Amino acid sequence: MPVQLRSIDAKSAPEAVGGYSQALETTNGTRRLYISGQIPVTRDGTVPESFSAQAKLAWINVLAQLEAADMTISNLVKVTIFLSDRKFALENRQARQDALGDHAPALTVIIAGIFEEAWLLEIEAIAEA
Repeated sequence: MPVQLRSIDAKSAPEAVGGYSQALETTNGTRRLYISGQIPVTRDGTVPESFSAQAKLAWINVLAQLEAADMTISNLVKVTIFLSDRKFALENRQARQDALGDHAPALTVIIAGIFEEAWLLEIEAIAEA
């Protein structure tokens, strides 16, 4: 039986705005995949300059890990995005919505120093199947 997802939004807490779930309950999951921070780098080491291109590439890398595990974007239950600067918040939201469509996993966005200065973001995730 496939994993079942139920979005939870407590009425006593702030509403989730921007395409994510405040909490996501899973049932029937038999496999869990922990995806390490995916960076905006191609296999040959190329790093795009713009935030938009980097975000798209980081999501492509997340998708690649999911596909390698025979999963899809719909298996994501938790995503953490590390941004190098809060000025990228709106572009990040748009990139995330472009990548996820209507899927709304639990989400955390953290403004932090990123390991490599050229990287403007890093995305880690948890998926279940």
